[in-house]
Amino acid sequence: MDALKLPVGEGVTPWINKAATTSPTAEIGYVSDEGGYWAVDLEETPELRWPQAGEVYERMSRQDSQVRSVLQAVTLPVRRTKARLEPNGARPEVVALVAEDLRLPVVGSDAPPAGRARGRFSFKEHLRLALLQAKFGHMFFEQNYRIDDAGMTRLRKLAPRMPRTISEITTARDGGLISIEQSGTDKPIPVSQLVAYVLDGDPGDWRGNSLLRSAYKNWLLKDRLLRTQAQVVDRNGLGVPVYEAGPKDSQEQLVEGEKIARSYRSGDVSGAATPYGAKLRLAAPEGNLPDAQGPINYHDDQIAKSVLAHFLNLGRQTGSWALGTTFADFFVFSLQALADSVCETFNQHVVEDLVDLNWGEDEPAPLVVFDEIGSQYAAVAEALKLLVEAGLLDPDDAVKAAVRQAYSLPTKTTSEGGSE
Repeated sequence: MDALKLPVGEGVTPWINKAATTSPTAEIGYVSDEGGYWAVDLEETPELRWPQAGEVYERMSRQDSQVRSVLQAVTLPVRRTKARLEPNGARPEVVALVAEDLRLPVVGSDAPPAGRARGRFSFKEHLRLALLQAKFGHMFFEQNYRIDDAGMTRLRKLAPRMPRTISEITTARDGGLISIEQSGTDKPIPVSQLVAYVLDGDPGDWRGNSLLRSAYKNWLLKDRLLRTQAQVVDRNGLGVPVYEAGPKDSQEQLVEGEKIARSYRSGDVSGAATPYGAKLRLAAPEGNLPDAQGPINYHDDQIAKSVLAHFLNLGRQTGSWALGTTFADFFVFSLQALADSVCETFNQHVVEDLVDLNWGEDEPAPLVVFDEIGSQYAAVAEALKLLVEAGLLDPDDAVKAAVRQAYSLPTKTTSEGGSE
């Protein structure tokens, strides 16, 4: 809004910056408030209310192969995608310190990260833990630094604070995070020392939403069906042992025959002896047995659909692989969004914090970036070849270094045997 200025003169009000006097600088409303509507947990399923929900999601991922496949399908492509440090206008010494602490290569340079890895921060391990947000809906880390010999603040580690240990999450009225508190401690961890990854969280709700929440009903029903299916096979697979008494059997002999039938088990050494005229037979079930496999397959399909991983079901269903490719494209888009979210949080609360501690808040900071998930490297190589042959691209040292980096080619060596 442009400022409205009035001329100064006799009987005239001095110049007034109207924008400054009317622009709101304080919030009237709020996002969250203690005792308000949003303070009540709106989760209708008791076992999925925080913090108990974490135990359920852990059990789902450990006990069900389809749930584990879904989580692996979401996290492994992101973990496998290469991460690099984009200078983003930062000074070389700033980029060098951040790259060394994060042990990440710089975009356009094929030089590997400097220094030893043992006892140092590992971005790959941090990414693996950060992606636990897909399972639990949130994942917190506590920042920890060290001071080197030159007096520079260096990143020592980002210590995970597992969801099952968190007893309280405190937020401000505007929805911002204030602190978290862990069970067994009375000292909260302030937001200034936290890195918080939250998946699809509503404003003011730092618990996020687990990818497994929408699949919970299908997992629960499938688990019951699997147990029922096992009971059907166990009871009816070989038939039900029946003892038929002989014409002269007494009541005592009938009782003993019932014990023989109840103790009968299949196996290489199984068997039974009966009195003269008595019989032991396996009675086949009558009628049609319930088929649980169809409903089990249905629930597996729904679990995969809950994360857009429709292609996990193509081996069992009819349909074109072209349609499967379309499904995969949507899935890759969701993975790219997840990777971008991780990068945004990491850059704001790790990279920028590290730069601020050493050079101040006005210093430009580099950025951690991911390669595009599912990049078609063969198509890229062919396009580069055509551009060079057409004279539209000059394969200078920067281009060559970028190509070596993208395709994980060996570092170029000099005539003296060193690397450039």
